[in-house]
Amino acid sequence: MTSILTNNAAMAALQTLRSVNSNLKSTQEAVSSGLRVGKAADNAAYWSIATTMKSDNKALSAVSDALGVGAAKLDTAYTAVDSAIDVVGEIKAKLVAASEKGVDKGKLQDEISQLQQQLYSVAQSASFNGENWVNNGGGTVSVVSSFVRSTDGSVSIKTTDYNLTSSNTLFNGTTSGGILGATGAQSGKSIFAFTIGSTTTQGDIDNLMSDVETAIKNMTTLGSQLGSLQKRVDIQTSFVSKLSDSIDSGVGRLIDANMEEESSKLTALQTQQQLAVQSLSIANSSSQSILSLFRG
Repeated sequence: MTSILTNNAAMAALQTLRSVNSNLKSTQEAVSSGLRVGKAADNAAYWSIATTMKSDNKALSAVSDALGVGAAKLDTAYTAVDSAIDVVGEIKAKLVAASEKGVDKGKLQDEISQLQQQLYSVAQSASFNGENWVNNGGGTVSVVSSFVRSTDGSVSIKTTDYNLTSSNTLFNGTTSGGILGATGAQSGKSIFAFTIGSTTTQGDIDNLMSDVETAIKNMTTLGSQLGSLQKRVDIQTSFVSKLSDSIDSGVGRLIDANMEEESSKLTALQTQQQLAVQSLSIANSSSQSILSLFRG
């Protein structure tokens, strides 16, 4: 039956066109944005996971920056210790020279005094962002090393801690403590404060030499500790970078559009849209044929 009031064919064609247009809109959004899941309505579960992981990745980016700051502090401290070892080596050479008969110990002391002042200058200068690890009265210093999300959803910040003591600092904030400011076991004088002169005996020099050797040994140990910590920070920096890339990749698997697939869908939907428009046109024109029934 043909009716001029109800055109079932046109309604069916219109419904098809609406469905095609809706799918075409979604596909065009995916193609233009590159996202298969761009909002919660597209896929609430994937959108929620992706949003959370993107937030975590921003936190990891901040951790990476903090590790960079920590690495700079360690580099500064290690450079100071390495320089101090060289300076104490120079002091050691002056003490060897002082063992020679007829040497003017007063002039050697002038050189030693300059080297001693250089030691404290090196320690004082080893500050990064207001923090000095080699001229410090003690305590714990930390480097932010990771951002952790537990299985229960809770989050926490983990740090790499380093305890500062008199045995792993050059000075303790003054010239009377630390490896170089502490009283020597043999000479009774610190590396920073001892003096030699005409009354200094060979036994005195031997005692000073023994304390200098102990100081060099302790500074070498300190350098090794800082080097190990530097290596750990470098490894953690590399891991955080790889972890961030892995999270980006994982989020992409959830929400990124497959451009090859979307391109094919776009072409197919555009063709379907044209056919649906044509079908609707044909369905609408069918009612015009009724006029021929009333022509004489």
